Amino acid sequence: MKHMIMGLAMAVMVFSAGCVPLAPLIVGAGAAGGYKVVTEERTGATQWEDSNISASIKTEFVKDPLIKSLKIDVDTVDGHVILSGVVDSELQSSRAVEIAEQYKGVKSVKNNMQIGSKSFGQAIDDKVIGGKIKAKLINEPGISALNIDVDVDIGRVTLSGVVHSQKIKNRIMELAREVQGVVDVVDNIRLTE
Repeated sequence: MKHMIMGLAMAVMVFSAGCVPLAPLIVGAGAAGGYKVVTEERTGATQWEDSNISASIKTEFVKDPLIKSLKIDVDTVDGHVILSGVVDSELQSSRAVEIAEQYKGVKSVKNNMQIGSKSFGQAIDDKVIGGKIKAKLINEPGISALNIDVDVDIGRVTLSGVVHSQKIKNRIMELAREVQGVVDVVDNIRLTE
């Protein structure tokens, strides 16, 4: 029942936020994985390795008695891990970084976590902001929106992914900053070599 209510809340939020162009993405999310492999700047093998790193770190977070949390988002791009989200204490944040650094294949860990708590209202605001940014990316010519991960925590936007030019990276950052409610934009977008 809880998941049904959350799903309904998300649908209402997407449509009421003027993000109707996102509806096909929500419906067709299963097909997006195949599309992402075709449009992604990274090789399929690198994407696979990055996904395994992220999933393994998340699993360790759930097992850890100090963290026991799914509130931390883990994004991995070319072996570089970005941690974002809101945690209860500096100790939890440090422990999350420590766990991520120990995993095989991790080249670096960037800690974008915030200390504190997030209300239900803030969580909804963050989803709306994230949806608006994604809609802008989808509608922008020359940008492969599926290559960019958008995470929002208390108005702080973390952008991750890989693009092939500085011009595209700059435009993505600019589009994110234009959205009302954005407090800060953290750039974790890498350029292809």
